[in-house]
Amino acid sequence: MARYRDPLTKDLFSWQPPQIGVGYGAEVTGRGALDNRIARMIGHALRDAREDGLSRAEVARRMTAYLGRSISEAMLNKWSSEGSEDHRIPLDAFIALVHATGAMALLGFAPGEFGLTVIETEYADLIEARLLDDHIEEMLARRQMLATRRRSRK
Repeated sequence: MARYRDPLTKDLFSWQPPQIGVGYGAEVTGRGALDNRIARMIGHALRDAREDGLSRAEVARRMTAYLGRSISEAMLNKWSSEGSEDHRIPLDAFIALVHATGAMALLGFAPGEFGLTVIETEYADLIEARLLDDHIEEMLARRQMLATRRRSRK
């Protein structure tokens, strides 16, 4: 006998925590040389932008407006090509690319190379509060240990 499932009742086991860290996973960046991984991320961000209705020409226009210097669609193509060894994206253009596409996941790559994580500002206070709670617990445990030691000496 099949069980009837109420479509309005939420499945408690289907909950997924929100993504705290910003960045692309290994399925996007892959392996290999650093410049190839950067080109793959740029290409992925540009494909995501295209899916959101933003052409490379529009991304280039937005980057040009943001930087105050000319960025062409051909430059975007070179920066996103693993085979283009002569063209690497400058840092200011990288920032403009994030600004133009809204691809915040790009920002997690460089810190990730050093074992760090980029988080959204809304989570910073939660993390700091947890660190303070941990410190308070540690200090209370230390105080308890000193009190116990003092009582045992009497």
